[in-house]
Amino acid sequence: MQVKCSKCSEPITLSDAIESSHGRLSHIDCTRPGMMTTEESDLLFAYCYAHPVAYCLGCDLRFRLAELAAVGGRTNLCPRCRRDLTQGARAHVYGCAMLPSDVRLTAQAVREAAQRLVKESQQLRDTSVVLIREAEAALFESQRDLREVMSKRAPS
Repeated sequence: MQVKCSKCSEPITLSDAIESSHGRLSHIDCTRPGMMTTEESDLLFAYCYAHPVAYCLGCDLRFRLAELAAVGGRTNLCPRCRRDLTQGARAHVYGCAMLPSDVRLTAQAVREAAQRLVKESQQLRDTSVVLIREAEAALFESQRDLREVMSKRAPS
């Protein structure tokens, strides 16, 4: 079973922008789970505005942030074919040599922490499912034993 968003009940993937509130994970924006976080967008704008940040495989072209299209609330689209380039732009943030190393390392640590949170939540959910199944099996076995004992003691 996959961890699901507490708002929309859709699965949360490692590439989704997430938040945690009261121990529950959710998408930052359920209509665009794979969107870039505000911090990622801020880093692109501050450090990468003047150079290409995304590559469109279909068009074989590289684009600067200002060249990427926004259509219907979706951003980071190829201006020619409308392919979503968000993941490429996100990868650029974490590998761009123009970002000061301390900023890049901190950004990477934040992203890794979010991914670790999703993975650990999944592992805890899997473990809880196993424990629940074991408890159910023990309950059914105890109930069966009780019925068996009661049937032996019941007057004929």
